[in-house]
Amino acid sequence: MDRQTIKKNTIDFIAYATVRIVVAVIQVLPVDMGDALCRTLARVFTGPIKIRKKLTQQNLQMVFPTAGESERQALTESMWRSLLLMGCEVAWAQRRLHLCNWPKHVRFRENKTMLKAMLSRRPTITVTGHFGNFEIGGYMTGLMGFQTTSIARRLDNEYLHRWVERFRSAKGQHLVDKEGCAPEVERLLHQGGTLSLLADQHAGEKGCWVDFLGTPASCHKALALFSLSSQAPMLVGYTRRVEGKPMQFETGCVGVADPQNDMHGNCRGVEPLTRWYNQQLAHAIAMSVEQYWWLHRRWRQPPAKVLKRLQKRSASSAKAA
Repeated sequence: MDRQTIKKNTIDFIAYATVRIVVAVIQVLPVDMGDALCRTLARVFTGPIKIRKKLTQQNLQMVFPTAGESERQALTESMWRSLLLMGCEVAWAQRRLHLCNWPKHVRFRENKTMLKAMLSRRPTITVTGHFGNFEIGGYMTGLMGFQTTSIARRLDNEYLHRWVERFRSAKGQHLVDKEGCAPEVERLLHQGGTLSLLADQHAGEKGCWVDFLGTPASCHKALALFSLSSQAPMLVGYTRRVEGKPMQFETGCVGVADPQNDMHGNCRGVEPLTRWYNQQLAHAIAMSVEQYWWLHRRWRQPPAKVLKRLQKRSASSAKAA
C-alpha cells in the first residue's frame, strides 16, 4: 500500500469517526433539544456562515420571482432547519422508529394506491425528490415489509459509504451503484420488483429538458424509459414533515402513471412522462416549500436550441389557454 493510499485511508477514517461521534451524541438528544439545535445552526448557516448562499438565492429568485429579500431569507433559514432535522431524524430512526410505534410518527396518504401497486406482481417505479425526509421514506417502506432497490452514487469515503449503506439496507432496501446498473435494473423489473429513484437530478445538456417549478431543468431519460420499457406503473411519492414537527411524517402518493392504462396520454413517450412526474413533484413540494433542497444544483442554463424550443412551447400553451 503506497503512502498516498495510507494518507487517504487515514483521513477518511478520521472523518468517519467524527461523523459517528456526532451521530452518537444526536441519538441521545431529546427531540425538542435536537430541534432547538437545528434552529440555532440554521441561523448560523444563513448568517455568519453563508453556505451556498448564492446558489440558494438564485434558485429561489427563479422559482419565486415576486418574493422579497426577507421572504427568501426566512425560507432559506427554514430550509436549513429542515435539512439539519433530516440528519437528526436519520440518526434517531433505528432507535425510535419501529414496528411497535410507527403510527405515532408516520401517517399515510393514498395508502391504498401505493399498496395496490407494490403488492402487484407487476414491476413498480417510485420516484421522489430532494424533499422532506426521503431517507425516512425509504426506511419506512422497508419497515412495512416491502423490498425496494435504489440507485445511488458510491461515496468517496469507503467507511462512510459502508455505514450509510447499512442504514439504508437495514429494513430491506437494496442499493446498486449508479455506474453500470442497467443490467441489474433490467433484471429487477423483469422479476416484478420495485425500483425507487430520486428524480430531480441534473442530467446534463443531453437530458430531457422540461419545466420544473416553472424553470427549465434537465432530467434523466432513463426514469421514463424504465417505466415504458417494462410497462411498470410510475408512482410519485414523498415523505414530508407534518407542520414542521420533528419525527412526525406524512408519506403519500401524488400521482400514478400506468403505461397499461394511460387515460391522459402521459405515457405516450419519454418527454410527456418526464413532464408529468416533474409536475407531480411540484405538487408535493407545494405542500411544504421549506422542506425542498433549494441549495441543490437542480437548474442549469439549457442549450440555445433547447431554450428556444421551450419558449416556443410555453408561448403555444399560453395562447391555447
